[in-house]
Amino acid sequence: MKLAAIDIGSNAIRLQLTNTISSKGQLHFKKMEYVRFPLRLGQDVFSTGAISSAKKAKFKKLMKAFKLLIDLYEVDDYMACATSAMREATNGTDIAKEVLEEMDLKIKIIDGTKEALLINNAISSFLDKKKNYLHIDVGGGSTELNLLKGGNKIASRSFKIGSVRRLEHHDSPVIWKNMSKWVKEKVAENNAPITAVGTGGNINKIFDLAQKAPGDKMSLAKVKEVQKYIRNMTMEERINDLQLNPDRADVIIPASEIYVSVMEWAKASNIIVPDVGLKDGIMQHLYERNTSKEKIKFI
Repeated sequence: MKLAAIDIGSNAIRLQLTNTISSKGQLHFKKMEYVRFPLRLGQDVFSTGAISSAKKAKFKKLMKAFKLLIDLYEVDDYMACATSAMREATNGTDIAKEVLEEMDLKIKIIDGTKEALLINNAISSFLDKKKNYLHIDVGGGSTELNLLKGGNKIASRSFKIGSVRRLEHHDSPVIWKNMSKWVKEKVAENNAPITAVGTGGNINKIFDLAQKAPGDKMSLAKVKEVQKYIRNMTMEERINDLQLNPDRADVIIPASEIYVSVMEWAKASNIIVPDVGLKDGIMQHLYERNTSKEKIKFI
């Protein structure tokens, strides 16, 4: 079965085309194609409240290209999910309607709760059900936090704090205070040691720069060490020496500040980084939707 996931984020937009393979009782998602385009929708939305005509034109061209790839690969099912930037844009719904009418590509603008649920489905296989975790997903426009105990989510909250929003100085001190209060209260209620789980492109890059192997834990001290190392570099050095994309080089420090703050509030001394995200959660949902005897509705 061929599946396609489109993740329309605030910093970048991704398309992944996957072939599902069942071998010896195990399910594998084999990547056929992956495209990431740095169309920073959040830069417009967090400044003006709307997606500009220039970005709208580029966005529609990108969606047309993605739809062509989906058709060429003869995909069995797909899902396109838009997060913080499009759900906050005053013209986000109108643009989604235009894409549907002009390209027959349906975009679902999802809230933070649905976004977190999809990502949680993707990370569940990486977690020990006997332990307690605080899942931190930092996007361009929002941060989703989920407290997990015994393999179950016991608390969840989305905050309007993200890497692009912070870079553009559109993050509110009040929301930072609310996020700190929420984390401290929920962790205190749980009254057990917490391990952080980090998802998002920036924590993946920090994990790589820390030279950690898949499955390793990364200490809070190591996160801060890598953060300091990057902070002391110029933008040119980050791009040339660390080989960061330009749209990663400028947001990686703002994003790292969010991960570090949440870990400190939660008193989490370590973080695991499964290298999965929204697109992986979408793939899992699509597979379940197409193999369940009862048709699964979108959450």
